[in-house]
Parts: sequence; structure tokens; C-alpha cells
Amino acid sequence: MDYAVLTGIVLVAGVVLALVAQWRDWRPPLIVAVLVGVAVRLLIMYTSAIDSWQPVDFMESFKPAGEAVLRGQDPVLASEGGWHFLPTIPYVYGILLWLGIPWEFAGRLVTVVADIVLIPLVAKLAGGPKASLRALQYALNPLALMIACIHGQVEPVALVFGVAAFVVARGSGPLERPGIVTDVVAKVRAGVAAHGVRSSIPRVIGRGGMLHRALLPGPDDRADLKRGALAGVLMGLALCAKSWPIWLIPGMLLLLPNLRSRVAALFTTGLLPVFFLVTLPIFAGTSLDQIPAVINTIRDIRPIIGEWGWTPWFTGGDWALIPALASLGTNLIYACVIAVILVWRRADPIDMTTAILLIFMVVTPRLGAQYLLWFMPFLIARPTRFAWPAIVGVSIWAGYGYLYMTQFDVNTWWYLHQDWSRASIVLLPVLLLAMPWGRRIATGAPGLAPLAGRSEPARIKSPA
Repeated sequence: MDYAVLTGIVLVAGVVLALVAQWRDWRPPLIVAVLVGVAVRLLIMYTSAIDSWQPVDFMESFKPAGEAVLRGQDPVLASEGGWHFLPTIPYVYGILLWLGIPWEFAGRLVTVVADIVLIPLVAKLAGGPKASLRALQYALNPLALMIACIHGQVEPVALVFGVAAFVVARGSGPLERPGIVTDVVAKVRAGVAAHGVRSSIPRVIGRGGMLHRALLPGPDDRADLKRGALAGVLMGLALCAKSWPIWLIPGMLLLLPNLRSRVAALFTTGLLPVFFLVTLPIFAGTSLDQIPAVINTIRDIRPIIGEWGWTPWFTGGDWALIPALASLGTNLIYACVIAVILVWRRADPIDMTTAILLIFMVVTPRLGAQYLLWFMPFLIARPTRFAWPAIVGVSIWAGYGYLYMTQFDVNTWWYLHQDWSRASIVLLPVLLLAMPWGRRIATGAPGLAPLAGRSEPARIKSPA
């Protein structure tokens, strides 16, 4: 990488400024935060685009997908599996290439614009008097700058729609609110104890029962349904960019006011990916008999491990195809995410989402540096005590890969990769500590009743 020193200076200066802003409690106007974010992103995007080094997947996977759209071909199949997501982003790539913009700029323009839009969205997600401070801190976030401007990875696109879905789902009202306010299990158990199993079933799912009453229209039904549908559309667009925003769906649903709006959100969330899939013959020239092959390519996840966390210690720091370890890690993800949802079910849904994404990073068997951006908007909007150690730690790890390792030839890169990947294990306890442990139960929100038998709720610490 030709401009590593300049880029490194900008990134370090940004971290220092963000930390000083935290220390001095700076609250600049939102427009200032946005302009700062635009300036640093345009600078790093420009130097990265004219650099002699370009990321391999950016050139050999993303570019062929955009060129396939330009030729009227299916971007998934024409890229030979290099692009294994829905064709939404390649459509944008194709338009920019059709306009004559060189790929080195066009591919990054998509992610840089999305990352700029994320700045005011982080402010909106944070809310309160420190919203503009949080926007400035995201504007200067070094990992976001590297992912969007250097790598051109599409995580910012998925995040811009995912965070927007959270903002819409939360709507107006208190910034801090609980996720689950009703202990459904306790209510069902009490009903069974009072009426018996046979009589309790219709009281739960029958006409006039608990489920039926939850699905009845409320006084603000039309507004709630619109809010749920719009949040679902935005989350569906996030899923059209990448598949990982599925981990954001529980938090989005809990932010919505009632069951009817959640059903509407789930419907529209699924509608958008289906739309882009079934319209492949119209927009991408895909034949009907090719659609099963497209679906299989999108679903295919090769169990390559050895890039991050605990798996490099089983591979010597190299990439390896070990299905048993990949399967173990995948099962760990499912188990830990379920556990996090149960533990944080009464927390603010943003805190629950932060916990889900952080525990994913801790136990996942496979990860690229871009994955580490998933939790950034949520953790910056509602920081915890160990938020900045986690942010700085993962940024240093990613920066070593982007700025230092790219100075060497391929053989030296692989040699350095062995220590780099294994060193990532030291970040796992930091990410674990950065989870919102002190905010497992939201307080101060109306309608939240503590569980019976608890002497006192978990102590809440300010997100400031």
C-alpha cells in the first residue's frame, strides 16, 4: 500500500480527536460531524483508489459482479461465486460503471456514501444531548474508514439500512426502553396452575385468548403498522446487501410497539430479498433454470477458518478447510446468541443487539476484518465502560493487516499472517468486557415490571 503512512496518520489523529472529544464532552453541531466524516473519507478513498495495491476480493469478486450486470449477466454466476449475495449491490456497481466511473472509485463510492449516511444515523440512534458527540466519534472511527474507503467492503451498506430500521422501529418516545415487558412464561405457568392444561390452551391461542387479544388493532394501529412495515423494508434492504443483518432482526422487532406491527415488519423484511431474487430474469438476464444454482451459490459457505479468534491456534495461523471446527463454531454462535437474547431480553433492544454482535465476534470460527464493523454504530451510540478499548483494539488489529502487511510480497504476507491471526485472541476478552453487562435490565421505562422474586434489578450505568 503506497499511502500507508498518510492513512495511518489520519486514522491515529481521528482516534485521538474522538477520545479528546469524549474527555472534553464536545458536542459539535451535527453538520460539523458530517463534514469531518466526509473530508476524511474522501481523502482516504482517493488515496486508496490511486494506490498500486488493491484488495483481492475488491478486484476479483466485486468488480466481476458489477461488470456482469453491465453485460446483462447474472452477477452471482458470472463472478463464479466471487459474489455470493443477492444482486442488489452489483446493480449499483453496474450503474456506476455504465456512467464511466473507474472501478477503483466506483466500487468504493457505494460504501463511502453509505458510511457517510451512517454518521447522522448514529446520532439518531444515540439520541439525547450527546447525539452529535456520538456522530463525531463514528465519523472518525478508524475501522469504518478502513472498511469503507480502503477495502470497499459492503458492510456500511448493510449497516446503513439496518441502523435506519432501528431508528424507524423505535420512533418517538423514550430513548431507553425495555425489550420484553411481559413475562409470558410466568403468565402461562400461572394460567396452567389456575385452570389446568386443557382449559389453558384456548385461553392462550383461542378466540378471546392472550394471542388473539395481542393481534387486535389498537388505537394507533395504522401508524404502528406503517412504522413496522417501513422498518421491515429497511431491514430487508440490509439483508439484500449481506446476509448477516439477520442478527439485527430481534432488536428491531422488540423496538416496535406491538405484535401486529412486528408481524408487518417480518413480512416486509422477507419481501425485499424475495423480490430481488425472483426479478433476476428481468434485471440480470438470469434464466429460470439458473435460479436454483444462484440460490445454492448464495447459500454456500465454505468452512474456511484460521483468520481470527480461537481457530488460528488450531491451524498454525493459516487458512484451513476444517468442517469439524467450523461446525463447532457455528453451533457455539447459535447457543451463545440464544443465551444473550435470554439474558438481555429485558434490556433496551439496542443493548441486546450490541451484546448479540459482540458475542458473535468472540465465538465465531471465521471472520474477516470487515465483520468487526457490525457492532460499531451500536456500541458508539450506546457505549459501555470497555467500548473504547474494544474499538481501539480491533482497529489496531485491522490496521496492521491493511497498512503494514500490504507492504510485503505474498510469501511474506502469509508469514506475517500466522502471528497476526493468532494475536487476535487477545481481543476476545476485551470484546466480552465491552458487552453491556450493566444494562441487562432497562429501567425508567413505563410498563416494566421486575420479575417476581428478584430483590433488585441489575444496576444501570449511563451510556455516557
